[in-house]
Amino acid sequence: MSYSPSATATPAAHASAAAPLEVTYRKIAWRLIPFLVFLFVLAWIDRVNVGFAKLQMLQDLQFSEAVYGLGAGIFFIGYFIFEVPSNLLLEKIGARKTLARITILWGLASMAMAYVTTPTSFYILRFLLGIFEAGFFPGVVLYLTYWFPAQRRARVNGLFMTSFAIAGAVGGPIAGLIMSGMEGVGHLANWQWLFILEGIPSILAGFAVLAWLPEKPANAKWLSEAEKNAVTQVLAAESSAPGKHFSFKDACSNYRVWICAAVYFCVVSGNATIAFWAPSIIKEIGVKGNLQIGLISAIPFIAGTLAMIWNGFHSDKTGERRLHSAIATLIACIGLVATGMTLGNATLALCSLTLAAIGILAAFPVFWSIPGAFLAGTAAAGGIALINSIGNLAGFVAPYMIGALKTSTGSLSSGLYFVAALELVASFLVVVFIRKH
Repeated sequence: MSYSPSATATPAAHASAAAPLEVTYRKIAWRLIPFLVFLFVLAWIDRVNVGFAKLQMLQDLQFSEAVYGLGAGIFFIGYFIFEVPSNLLLEKIGARKTLARITILWGLASMAMAYVTTPTSFYILRFLLGIFEAGFFPGVVLYLTYWFPAQRRARVNGLFMTSFAIAGAVGGPIAGLIMSGMEGVGHLANWQWLFILEGIPSILAGFAVLAWLPEKPANAKWLSEAEKNAVTQVLAAESSAPGKHFSFKDACSNYRVWICAAVYFCVVSGNATIAFWAPSIIKEIGVKGNLQIGLISAIPFIAGTLAMIWNGFHSDKTGERRLHSAIATLIACIGLVATGMTLGNATLALCSLTLAAIGILAAFPVFWSIPGAFLAGTAAAGGIALINSIGNLAGFVAPYMIGALKTSTGSLSSGLYFVAALELVASFLVVVFIRKH
């Protein structure tokens, strides 16, 4: 798509029009992306810090691995139920109010996790955390479509989704530091301090959303009128392009939405595995001490961050989506299988886990550029939420299956092979059913 307002413009006119737009999009990205990344880092840390709390929490509360797996995964049931309504509400009341409400409530739920005493209370609070966080990720994906055209979204999504990897890279060391440093402080256990201290920043960030995020380009005081008009015109022209679906009914009746949901289910199963089980895997290969486990758990996520950024930029540069997604999930499959086969060798297992993280995280930004190619308006709001909510059911299935298989077999390997098979299915579905773009 050309950014020139006239189809008859000369090449020089095209270049002169594109240059200011490039500067404008860079300005928008610098203003929005770092703050959105910060918010998602907080969300991700509050979602998965139970994986670090588990290292001491299970012993203190006498929970089994199966109880932990069910509690870790039940988050996604609440997430699934409330995600589509939350995203449809965002389109009606706006991003600022929706994202602020979500952030404050998940912070409160995370802090309440410090007072879990029974499996039932554990399940209830994890379920509530899922309800409160529902709509955040698809809300941001939808919000970015209000600012950036489709041809820029893989790289923009990639920049935003570095929050997955950044959260893993910084979340592990921070969790390890809190659990090591707060041992024996006051009348609370170290895992209780973890939930409290990591919940407070989310509540504060929720109020910051209201002050920092504009609804759409027309509301951005830091853009000139010319910049607002240029961005709005590009998006309006794209939305009116033929082949777009606009209503939620259109999204639900489009087979590509359901294929995308199935693919995302498989991708998320891998992400949930490394998020909830990486500390346990690292402990199982012989690493001792909460701080050491936290520091080492950052390695796969750092590698995944680089892979995610590169894959998003390269996909936009080449205009190719299918192979960028399919190869990434194939790499994830190979890495998970190798991790299961090498648990007896610390170095090989860590390298394999890193390879799995590279593949899993690299798949995300390219995958999320696919739905925007055929959805717009309410169809985009509902369709993106539907894909994300169904896909995130894997966040329930994968941790629960790994916990159940470990309880029955005594090893993590069988669970890792199960998730690896899902990553292979993702590669197959993308290659066979997703159209070339």
